Amino acid sequence: MPQVLLVDDDATQLALRATVLRTAGISVLTATCVSDALTRLQCIPNEIGAIITDHILPGDDGVGFVRELRRKWQFLPVVVITGLAEAECEYAGLNVGFLQKPCSPAELIDTARASLSSASAIRDQLSVKPDER
Repeated sequence: MPQVLLVDDDATQLALRATVLRTAGISVLTATCVSDALTRLQCIPNEIGAIITDHILPGDDGVGFVRELRRKWQFLPVVVITGLAEAECEYAGLNVGFLQKPCSPAELIDTARASLSSASAIRDQLSVKPDER
């Protein structure tokens, strides 16, 4: 079952979001920085179905992280959580969704489920050979 990779340097927010998703039956991995998240993706790329990341991260921001993701994982659903409405324009052309802080547990759960469902549909399309369409 694909998992959501949560990325946030705030340990409290990370734990809270992970608990919310796990309580809803969603499998979750966590990372506290970009390098940790990228390492997880390198090691188990087929197990991660979506990423939910904070916009502001240490050493790099969410935009740099998403740009790096898009170099290797163009179709992986990514959702950015931010309290800065103006941050959305920084992600133009990077195919990401957004959750505005503070987001409710229901919003987080719905977004994670929709992202995982989208990832599954994309994987299904990519696995069908052209002559099978």
